[in-house]
Amino acid sequence: MPSSIMKINRLPFVPTSVALLLLGLCLSPLGLAAAQDDTGSLAIVPFANITGSTADAWIGSGIAETLAISLPGDAITIVPDIDAGRAVGAQWVITGSYQRQGDRLRLTARIIELATAAVIDTAIIDGTVIELFALQDRLATALQQRLPDPRPPDTAEDRPTVPPTAPPRPTLDAVAPPPTRPPVATATPDVAPRLIDPTRIINSPPPPIAPATIARNAQGRATLRAVALTTPLDVNGVLDEAIYDTVPSFGDFIQQVPLEGEPSTERTEAWVFFDESNVYVSARLWDSAPEDQWVVNEMRRDSFQLFNNEYFSAVFDTFYDRRNAVGFMVNPIGGFSDVEIADERPSSMDWNPVWEVRTGRFDGGWTVEMAIPFKSIRFRRGQTQLWGLQLTRNIRWKNEIANLTPVPISGGPPEFRISAGGALTGIEVPSGNRTFEIKPYAIGSLATDVNAVPAIINQGAGNAGVDIKYGITENLTADFTYNTDFAQVEVDEQQVNLTRFSLFFPEKREFFLESRGTFDFGRGTMFGGSGGNSQPITRQSGGGNFMGGGDVPTIFFSRRIGLEQGQAVPILGGGRLTGKVGDFNVGALNIESVTLGDADPGETAEAFLTNFSVVRIKRNILRRSSIGAIVTGRSVSTVGPGSNEVYGLDGTFAFYDNVNFNGYYAKSRTPGLNGDDASYQGAFTYNGDLYAVQLDHLRVGDNFNPEIGYLRRDDFRRTFATGQYSPRPESLESIRQFFVGASLDYIENGAGQVETRIAQARFQISFENSDQLGIDIQRNYELLARPFQITPEVAIPAGGYNFQDVYVAYAMGGQRRFSGTITLQHGGFFDGTLTSLGFAGLFGGFGPGRLEITPQLSIEPGLSINHIELPHATFTAPLVTSRITYTVTPRMFFGGLVQYNAVGNVLGANLRLRWEYQPGSEFFVVYNDQRDTALRGAPLLQNRAFVVKLTRLFRF
Repeated sequence: MPSSIMKINRLPFVPTSVALLLLGLCLSPLGLAAAQDDTGSLAIVPFANITGSTADAWIGSGIAETLAISLPGDAITIVPDIDAGRAVGAQWVITGSYQRQGDRLRLTARIIELATAAVIDTAIIDGTVIELFALQDRLATALQQRLPDPRPPDTAEDRPTVPPTAPPRPTLDAVAPPPTRPPVATATPDVAPRLIDPTRIINSPPPPIAPATIARNAQGRATLRAVALTTPLDVNGVLDEAIYDTVPSFGDFIQQVPLEGEPSTERTEAWVFFDESNVYVSARLWDSAPEDQWVVNEMRRDSFQLFNNEYFSAVFDTFYDRRNAVGFMVNPIGGFSDVEIADERPSSMDWNPVWEVRTGRFDGGWTVEMAIPFKSIRFRRGQTQLWGLQLTRNIRWKNEIANLTPVPISGGPPEFRISAGGALTGIEVPSGNRTFEIKPYAIGSLATDVNAVPAIINQGAGNAGVDIKYGITENLTADFTYNTDFAQVEVDEQQVNLTRFSLFFPEKREFFLESRGTFDFGRGTMFGGSGGNSQPITRQSGGGNFMGGGDVPTIFFSRRIGLEQGQAVPILGGGRLTGKVGDFNVGALNIESVTLGDADPGETAEAFLTNFSVVRIKRNILRRSSIGAIVTGRSVSTVGPGSNEVYGLDGTFAFYDNVNFNGYYAKSRTPGLNGDDASYQGAFTYNGDLYAVQLDHLRVGDNFNPEIGYLRRDDFRRTFATGQYSPRPESLESIRQFFVGASLDYIENGAGQVETRIAQARFQISFENSDQLGIDIQRNYELLARPFQITPEVAIPAGGYNFQDVYVAYAMGGQRRFSGTITLQHGGFFDGTLTSLGFAGLFGGFGPGRLEITPQLSIEPGLSINHIELPHATFTAPLVTSRITYTVTPRMFFGGLVQYNAVGNVLGANLRLRWEYQPGSEFFVVYNDQRDTALRGAPLLQNRAFVVKLTRLFRF
């Protein structure tokens, strides 16, 4: 053993004055010779002198010698460096530093596991130079409680528990960022904290060694270290706490667009902290442009417009399954949003957890502080956690998106590409973090319905109910509801339906929103688009959007519960269970509701108590793949006596960045519908940035009947193929990307006849200013087995029809004061012609356009005028919508929606005030009014309602 290596045999912990005397005995030739006979499990490196003053050089060796005597262990060795510690066979090494500023002194120590180079724990002690010996004692005390048990993990069951009289862990003067904490008095060996195994970290480097908070590899992947706080962070958007000066930030964001893989053009500094209640994300976002050039025009919570603002977002993959996550976003004026992500797709943009966020300003940019309570999110069991993390910054004024880790330019919105995120270590969740929430409501209403039998005129009513949320474990949550009410929900937006299929409206009711993605079944990969703000604005074959509604059946559609024939019906009560059990995602739902039977006009339909149930299980396999099963049941079928059930199996298999396979098989069971009662699908998608291809085959049997799902059409076989070429021209500065594509949608009915055939060629330009221009040409064939009633007065006869049309769309970037998509369509329509003019929102025409008056006040107009000329009829079908929104604060806004649909002769208004007076507790004032415009003169009242509702969240 080299003479520079010194081994200290185990001694009990003693004060420094006695320890120095004993140290002299251990340094004798006899003691040293005895120490050389075997190796130790702990090595200590003399502490480094950060200040650099030679007058203080002796302190480093003195600290090491004191720790060597004071710390418990069978054998402790002082070595010159970490490599020497490996040479003597040590399991752990303590390194550190000391820094003197005037009469102040800081001691920093780190415990490193040599086998993995992982930092197990860190301690920081502050004081004065004259307190040196006392500071060393305090450091030894802190490290003594942080050192791991030297015995192998398989002997853990033999370890004694900490006695009730064990001294409490000392509170340090500064922030101590340990990845693990010692067991408390009541902890059992089975739940004692464990270190993160570096082999569990996927596509990212080993954890950083403190005080560093980030480690990157050559590919730009990152592993972060969260830092523990001894006191809660003051979430005010002002980064003035000392922690921001003592804990290193991380940054070096990487562009997704416009220059994939290049460093961001703006500097970002970020931190992740945690305490006993919250995980915190803070950031200092530098910006070279003055504030009046930033794109900031929305304050309302959960507005789609936030995606078109400057924003900063944090996405946590809390189960580290690389596909499911929760995301939190904020813009510079405090407008914020939250989203649940399932299988790298948004599952609920209307999920509203309890969390806090504030923004601020500094000379050169803006700042963010977020606090997300552990009780608002779900995660794996165990105190020590490994999460995924992606931080994203949208620098909208220059149309740039940058992320903490590289995201493929073909990956779509980076918040949803969970598999490309980094790893977050060091997080420790509090024990007993199970959620228990009670949210009662009280409601009063005054309603009129002239079409009811008998008519209702200004009838008052009151009611009350409650929702309960209980965390069975940290990752398994039960929800219960009694006497559920949905009065706060905004009415559905009117749509002009020129097809022979029913329309699809998304779910908006709070009870069904959280963990909604758990129940998704058979969802394929979205095709088209690219990174950043480019989205398809040409027509998409098959109908629907990213929330569903196309030709592929939706096996479970929650709007089938509590809504009958477009009207709300009572939900008496029920429960829901969602979360993870081992490697399985599980979801179960059971609801008791009222359903209505058929009735002649003017008669009251008979009401039935009906039970709705769903069980969903899914297991993640490979890197980004999964297999699963679903069972749904309705106790009272809509087509005959008895119940209705559906059983299904599905799978999604993702390889590399852009190769995806998905499919499902489902079968229904309904009284009187026997045979041909199955549906299946198989699809392949390659979603590269330059090339994209999709092949899809779908079959739906004539008797396939998912009664708590959505089925656009039945008894058909569909084959679909599409391809796209999307170059990025470097020579054209004003153009970011071209999209050239074609598709064929071929549908046969059960008799083998061609029912629908759509051949499309499309071209789209994405400009550098984020505007988009698209054009497509379609050749259509439609076979009508029976007359198609396009309006109550006009029907298209049965038969086969060939027709062709042209569609042009221009989308103005969402950063503009006036934004939206202008569309023009002209060409054949069955045996006539169609000319259509429309103005809608972005995101593929979803929702209305937008006119910004101020960042707090906006008007969202929508227009659709369809002029149809048929051999036997000519008519025009206008639809006009207008929403006005005034945001007082991000948690309080007023919204008004007025809609006029000439086809249905309906004029409707919905006025709503929503005030979240404290996180999770809300006050609503809602007014609905619907009138018939069929007769000349003033529109006749059909129904109206005035509702006041109050909810209060109690979290225990």
